[in-house]
Amino acid sequence: MKRTLNYKTQGTCSRAIEIELDGNIIESVKFIGGCDGNTHGIASLVVGMDAQDVIKRLEGIKCGFKRTSCPDQLATALKLELENN
Repeated sequence: MKRTLNYKTQGTCSRAIEIELDGNIIESVKFIGGCDGNTHGIASLVVGMDAQDVIKRLEGIKCGFKRTSCPDQLATALKLELENN
């Protein structure tokens, strides 16, 4: 089942993340705002991956002295989606 998520990030330079899933497989990720090169890189790397694997790899990553990061926010968005479906 294909679905699109729109997640409003918290505590990062990016403002939101748009995620397209087919079942638990990530089809696309687009960060709104944030460090352009880094967010494009993360988005490209996770395409085709299972959401659970992405959560395991990215959850808990911090950006400098912040409590979170764009990768961590992606993991949070995916985790919330999987818990609710």
